[in-house]
Amino acid sequence: MAGCGALLRQCPLLLPQNRDGTAYEGFVTAQGKDFHIRILLPTDFQLKNARIECSWHLKKILHGYRHILKQRLYSCPDLVSFMMELKTVLEIALQNTPDLHIPRPPEYYSCLVRDLEILGWNKVVYVDTGLTTIKLKAEDSCGRQHLITLKLNAKYPTEPPDCLVDFPVQFAVSWMPQNSLIDIYNQFLAALESLKEFWDAMDEIDGKTWVLEPENPRRSATTRRIAIGNNVSVNVEVDPRHPNMLPECYFLGADHVVNPLRTKLNNNMHLWDPDISLLQNLKDLLDIDFPSRAVLEKSDFAKDCGICYAYRLDGAAPDQVCDDPRCGQPFHQACLYEWLQALPSSRQSFNVIFGECPYCNKVRNAMTRS
Repeated sequence: MAGCGALLRQCPLLLPQNRDGTAYEGFVTAQGKDFHIRILLPTDFQLKNARIECSWHLKKILHGYRHILKQRLYSCPDLVSFMMELKTVLEIALQNTPDLHIPRPPEYYSCLVRDLEILGWNKVVYVDTGLTTIKLKAEDSCGRQHLITLKLNAKYPTEPPDCLVDFPVQFAVSWMPQNSLIDIYNQFLAALESLKEFWDAMDEIDGKTWVLEPENPRRSATTRRIAIGNNVSVNVEVDPRHPNMLPECYFLGADHVVNPLRTKLNNNMHLWDPDISLLQNLKDLLDIDFPSRAVLEKSDFAKDCGICYAYRLDGAAPDQVCDDPRCGQPFHQACLYEWLQALPSSRQSFNVIFGECPYCNKVRNAMTRS
């Protein structure tokens, strides 16, 4: 059959079983795993009439993709093209299959149990029934609790597990075949200490100010939108590697309020002192005291949008404010854009739309399309 050479290059483990080239059997490879398959073609080589037989394991993985594969059989001009499509679909299916139930060798289990015993079962939060996913807990030097999730493949310990952590930076594991879970855990502890100053800075902000966003920050979150006053806030982006340096600051609120704050920040940048806390530096540079959690409630700053009458829209808080000091009504960006776009008197220049405030009807507003 024409194209046997191309098929051999694409699927070297799939071999012809007869002279006519109508029967092939062997393995298709994806993500380093081999799956048994048998393909029977009709004498006219029409793929739409082909019969595909495979192992129960492969059939289970491709179960949700049968209609796609059937379409590919009808549309592909030859077997080589179909096998390339099959491998692509199989790669996607494997990525979306949480547990392949691939048999592990006995050494895998004995090695894993030994590592967990040495590490201590008190550090284990979760182990699945197949011993392929493990969650371990650790406490940093400040008493903060952290988790690391390990996903092990059948080649452990020759290959390292995938490690999932709630870090603001990438957690790269150094691994050699003789390493174990203990080595990963020790690297995890070292990484926790390297991020100590970052988390100290974020915890001080969370504990001493009113954070408007994110509502429930994860340990990986590097931004905080901090309330300064009524409808005025600052969004800070902290560098987790250099948490004591001046963060990126973006002020939100009416221009007559935030412009003086921007001026103070620009004029006082040279006063930033890396030896004192990030929050104290912000107070000194802006010459303000952030509203205290002990005196005021978050509701004093979390004002609802003047259009949809809700505080959160798709997880976002209002971030647009009317510039008129007598109004100062906050809006969601999406709500304000739709409102201005519907006004017959509004006008648009490039991606900015101008119109009247829905409340005071006097001040022109501009908003960038998101």
